[in-house]
This record gives sequence, C-alpha cells and structure tokens, in this order.
Amino acid sequence: MNGADTAWIIVATALVLFMTLPGLALFYGGLVRARNVLSVFMQCYAIACLMSVLWLAFGYSIAFGSGTSGYWGDLDKMFLAGVTADSLSGTLPEVLFFAFQMTFAIITPALIVGAYVERIGFGFVLVFSGLWMLLCYAPVVHWIWGGGFMSDGGIFGDVGVRDFAGGIVVHETAGLAALVIAVMLGARKDRTKPPHNPGMVFLGAAMLWVGWFGFNGGSQLAADGGAAMALTVTHISAATASLTWALWEKLKYGTASLVGIVTGTIAGLASITPASGFVGPVEALLIGAVAGILCQEAVNVIRNMLKIDDTLDVFAVHGVGGIFGTIMIAVFGAGAWAAQLGALAIVGVFTVAVTVVLVLVTRMIAPLRVSDEAEVTGLDLSLHGERAYDHTS
Repeated sequence: MNGADTAWIIVATALVLFMTLPGLALFYGGLVRARNVLSVFMQCYAIACLMSVLWLAFGYSIAFGSGTSGYWGDLDKMFLAGVTADSLSGTLPEVLFFAFQMTFAIITPALIVGAYVERIGFGFVLVFSGLWMLLCYAPVVHWIWGGGFMSDGGIFGDVGVRDFAGGIVVHETAGLAALVIAVMLGARKDRTKPPHNPGMVFLGAAMLWVGWFGFNGGSQLAADGGAAMALTVTHISAATASLTWALWEKLKYGTASLVGIVTGTIAGLASITPASGFVGPVEALLIGAVAGILCQEAVNVIRNMLKIDDTLDVFAVHGVGGIFGTIMIAVFGAGAWAAQLGALAIVGVFTVAVTVVLVLVTRMIAPLRVSDEAEVTGLDLSLHGERAYDHTS
C-alpha cells in the first residue's frame, strides 16, 4: 500500500460523490420548474443510496470480479466477500478502490435523470436505475476497465480501447440511455417554462467542476504527475468550452446566458474525461474549444430538429461530449482508431438494446409516467407531498 496514493484517492472519492450530491442535484434542480425541484433532488439522492447498496451486493463483482469470459465478472466478490482492510488493488486498499468506483456507479445513472424530469414515476426511476446499473453499466466497466474483452490483449489487440475516466463507460452509456428513455417516455405537456433558478444551476455546475478533479485526477489511481496532468487538462478544457459556448451563443442569439456558460463547462468536462490521462494542455484547449460549440449544436439538433424532449440535454452534452473526447484520443495519436471507434459502436448498440428492454420490463412493474394531473400539479406535491417554496410562510 502506498500512503500518498491512498490519501489522494480517499479525497477523490469524496469529490466524485460531491459531484452527485449536491452538485448534479442542484444543477438539474435549478433547470426544472419550481414545482418539480424536490422531485429531482429526491431522484438523485435515492439513486445514490440504492446504487451504493447494489454496488456492494453485485455491481462491484460484475465489474471487477475475476471473470474469465471477458464479458462478465464472476460473482466472487459479492458483498465484498474476501476483501479486508489489508486487501490491495494495486497500491490502494481494495476497499478504497471499491468505494471510488462506487461513486462512478452512483453518478452514471444519476446523469440519466436529466432526460426524464418533470414527468417520470418515482418507482420506475428506482427500479430502472438499479437494473440498468447492474445489467448495462457494470458489464461495460468490466469490458473496458475490469480486464474484459476490450482492454489490452482483447479483441482490439495488444493495445485496447483508451477511456481514462469514462467517456464511453459513463458518458456514452448515460447519454444514449437518456435519449432512449426520452423517446419512449414522450415529451412533457408543457415545454415552454424556463429554468426556475439559474443561480442554483450555477452553484451545481461549479460543484461539478470542482468534483471533476476527483473524477479525472483520481482515475490515475495514484498521487503522481499523471494525476496532476489529468486535473490540469480537465480544468483547461472546462474553462475553454465555457468561453466558446458563451461566444457561440452571443453570435447566434445576441446574448450570452449564465445557464449557457455553465452548460459549456459541463460539455468541456465531459469531453476531456476519456482523454484526460492521454493529452496535454494544448490538446485540452482544442478539445474544450470544439466541445463548447459542438455540444451546443447537438442541443439544437436533438431539441429543435428531432423534437426529442431530452429535457436537460443529457445526450447532447454528456453523450456527444463523451463520444467526441473518445474519438479525439485517436486524433491525437494516443489510441488506435479501430479500438476507439469499435468500442463506441459496440457499447452504443449494447446500451440502446439493454435500455429499451429494461424500459419495457420496468414499466410492467412500476408506471413509467405520472398522470396528466400529477404532471400539471408538479411532482413535488403529487409524488412526495412537499413544496420547495412556500411564499406565504
């Protein structure tokens, strides 16, 4: 065990959890109508709790168990069987590696929340998220990070797919799942209302930016120069994408908005995530510069051209950003084209297929969509019996 590595990954684990709670919850919560903000908080919080339990029970073993097939980890580490405080994973206590990866298993299904806010059944959210994490996310983790068939020595040869912190594993899977659910769920009854609290959106985005240092820097799994470089390029990409998003918005619409610039931040962060361990500051500058415009145009295509109500633009920002960053690894010569594009294609088809099946199965267990009356009233009051704001008190 290396003490410095262990100390850094303990901090990184806390930072990645901070991304979901409270970062993502505030970011998404501010973007919805006032009558639905608590439902978004509830969804993010409940997902964090449920994924933690399921990761302990089955998820970690599926992702990092000693599977020999290359597709699925053996269930030999269910409930951390055989893992003690002295067990090691590289230079880290294995229980810490488990906890760090658990925070990734929390935020990935939580990202999908943005696609279905304001009209989804709460029971459906929990059942679907749990099944999706175990049957879609965890196997993909095994394929790429757990020694599976896409890693070094697998189907792509000695050098497998390069995905440093989750462009494919996290952002492509969550983005495509969000798009599928948005299509199958249908649009909101009223899509005209603006974000109810841009200030809350800003606070959430700022927390995500800070937490992302643990997300990318922690993925080095060591306290060394590689972690420092990953942290630095993450910041540069986020800053650049924020500026290009705001500039592009100003050129197109005449104003640069707060919600726009912070959405650009998230686009830059998602885009640098897979490449953060393989590029330097100049490459990060280029990735961020393109991401701010590319993801904004993707929002326009999904929302206005395809008329898909991916409410908070999960696919356009996270999905497109993660896919773009994964391709840029090959562009800059840090990965093989066949591996990068092949992995995107395989994981993309798998994610869409599994998500469609799980939506069909889950809606037989729990209602997919709330009633029209509940949607008009707002999910806060109709599902949870609470209001975020009482202006008469």
